[in-house]
Amino acid sequence: MFNRPSVPNPFARPSRGDGYSDPNQAPRPGASPAGYGASPQRPPHMPPRDQYREKPGSSGQAWTLRPAKSPDNTYTFGNLVAVSTQEFPPHRDGSDLLLLINDLYVFSARPLDGFPPGHISMSDPQRTWAGVAFTDAVKVQIYDPFSGGGQAYVGSTDIEVGFAGKKRVETPYDQDELGNAVIRNFQNQIFSPGQKILMDHRSIPLLLTVKTVQRVDLSSGKPDPNGGHVETDPTARGILTSHSQVTFFKDARTGINLKPSNRRPAANSIIQPDFKFENMGIGGLDSEFSTIFRRAFASRIFPPGLVEKLGLQHVKGILLYGPPGTGKTLIARQIGKMLNAREPKVINGPEVLNKYVGQSEENIRKLFADAEKEYKEKGEESGLHIIIFDELDAVCKQRGSGAGGGTGVGDSVVNQLLSKLDGVDQLNNILLIGMTNRKDMIDEALLRPGRLEVHMEISLPDESGRAQILKIHTQKMRDNDVMDDDVDLPELSLMTKNFSGAEIAGLVKSASSFAFSRHIKVGTMASISDDVVNMKVNRADFHHALEEVKPAFGVSEEELSSRIQYGIIHFSPTINEIMKEGELFVKQVGNAESTPLFSVLLHGPTASGKTALAARIAIDSGFPFIKLISPEDMVGFSEMAKVQHISKIFDDAYKSQTSVVVVDNIERLIEWVPIGPRFSNTILQTLMVFLRKQPAKGRRLLVLATTTERAVLKQLDLYNSFNADIRVPTVMTYEELKYIMKKSEAFDDQEVEQALEGIGSISDDNTTIGVGVQKVLLGIETAKQDVDKVGRFVRVINRAMEEERSFA
Repeated sequence: MFNRPSVPNPFARPSRGDGYSDPNQAPRPGASPAGYGASPQRPPHMPPRDQYREKPGSSGQAWTLRPAKSPDNTYTFGNLVAVSTQEFPPHRDGSDLLLLINDLYVFSARPLDGFPPGHISMSDPQRTWAGVAFTDAVKVQIYDPFSGGGQAYVGSTDIEVGFAGKKRVETPYDQDELGNAVIRNFQNQIFSPGQKILMDHRSIPLLLTVKTVQRVDLSSGKPDPNGGHVETDPTARGILTSHSQVTFFKDARTGINLKPSNRRPAANSIIQPDFKFENMGIGGLDSEFSTIFRRAFASRIFPPGLVEKLGLQHVKGILLYGPPGTGKTLIARQIGKMLNAREPKVINGPEVLNKYVGQSEENIRKLFADAEKEYKEKGEESGLHIIIFDELDAVCKQRGSGAGGGTGVGDSVVNQLLSKLDGVDQLNNILLIGMTNRKDMIDEALLRPGRLEVHMEISLPDESGRAQILKIHTQKMRDNDVMDDDVDLPELSLMTKNFSGAEIAGLVKSASSFAFSRHIKVGTMASISDDVVNMKVNRADFHHALEEVKPAFGVSEEELSSRIQYGIIHFSPTINEIMKEGELFVKQVGNAESTPLFSVLLHGPTASGKTALAARIAIDSGFPFIKLISPEDMVGFSEMAKVQHISKIFDDAYKSQTSVVVVDNIERLIEWVPIGPRFSNTILQTLMVFLRKQPAKGRRLLVLATTTERAVLKQLDLYNSFNADIRVPTVMTYEELKYIMKKSEAFDDQEVEQALEGIGSISDDNTTIGVGVQKVLLGIETAKQDVDKVGRFVRVINRAMEEERSFA
């Protein structure tokens, strides 16, 4: 196992013939029989500091000694070095000395009668660690472990273990038993990263290599496992105690088999114990991060033996999906901050594709090559390999959909990824994190358990989440005192409904640009004013930015406002009742414990103000997502394009906590015409599905639809898809018409009376107007342009009344 110089050994004698033929094991003639692998006598646990203090008169003294072979197995397997009692008198209590070799390596020394002065015994692993040969001379000093401060004890250590000789066993070693043996054999010795130690366990020589040490201070009693940080430097020395936590991973070159521990976590712990979500620069996603941690990482920090008893396999894949700008890619990138060592591999979906045959599949195989190699060597002790796959839908579309230009490359890439995640050779040391805005496009086989089994929707942040994001993006402004005191972050978080994290970042940039513009010299865009040093971003800057930056999943305020050009005129008690009923529906949907989906049909004659009422109810709801589906926005669209447009608006609505969708002129939307009759069954079925489709848990949707053909909707069975209907009346009485005319302020009292006298035929007892309010308001606007204002208005209303009677 070890290469030794061919130097005569004055203490050598034939080996015991037990299969480990190292002359270092030979007992010295005349020495008391210690027994093969016997543990030397140990002082009691938690030795006093004085035990390690230098003897009087020896402070700073150094010796120059030459290496010699270990006198017997007590020294070889006890990780001890022998020195002469003439140079190093033993302690009265029989405890070992601590010697510093060449100013770097610390060994436990046991003075031995008859050992030649001027020499120090060292086994092969000790010489290998210290880098000395028998022909070298080494500098030796007494070592005080407390010279560097209080953290002189080992809280935990990671040790690589393997067979030291030809004698091997296939029986798995129990890690708990092995840890107890290490503490029993080497308690009160100094452990340092890089140190190599021989240990006899069940008559099998094992080679231990210390990889990391975590030092703690025992002055307060029992050590805190998180009291120090993990160190790999050789100078990170600590005293091994009975409280030290020892974790192992196998040396794959020797073929040793380790049984997972039931009490100790894996040696390759992946999570930093002190990480916090706040330090990751991600706001509003605490619950999502907690779920990701629970599903994907929690099983990996528990003892592997316990996980094995449960018969579980670690989660291999997570899919993050949701609207653009909500932090999916940011989450994946920041996951590296909560890991101890290996950085994740990050790849964008389109980067996988290659024009050469087979190269795309080879790119997938390369992503998993390192994980496969380590898993073959270390098995369950392998470190976690994280692969972050952005824009997953670019290469993992449904097989058979023609992705890849008809060449089948897309299908082959999906097949290759499936085989690597959960194929014949299963890997348990990988975690694939995929991200997409289009979960519906990804092949279903990739989404089943065992592959990308954790599906986490990264949705739009709520009010508290937006406050966190605003706090993160304005942190530097506040730290450097360039944000005015009048900026109220809670107020901004309330005003930024349905803003994504990226849009909030854009809002802060826009506010900063308004602050910059105040300090640009008048008449130029290239020079700044002298008072720029006093620049601060204030509340008004953020309010200007809110007018400039609009959320993609926000309120279509301009579209809806155009439908309420003349406002809502309460000419009839029925209008008040409609508005109150609309408020009740809004409250019903807005209540988290009430109806998640409610649809209302507003029906009535043409120009009766149905769309205006629906728009006003939607705007007054205060819901963060309000969209309008109107035939006007789909002129020239094919049938399938209309279906896709409708589907997208409803899909976007499901992403918001509370939403209102206004479906205007529904009979025209389904392309119904009275001649034939003719309509689009595809669009009709689409609307019927969405009117009945329940949003996801925690989401609520109110649908307001308008129509002039209620009877047609009944014939098409669409009417039954609505939960409620409201009839919108026309202007029926002269009193109602009079109210509208006065409300418009276009006529004085005398003109109002003149107009009413000329409208209709009062002598025929016809007191019903029957004209839509929109036609009345349009007639008023037309009359304003005529010299004969009253006459023009009378003619317009009479003509409208005649038309209504002709259609009645």
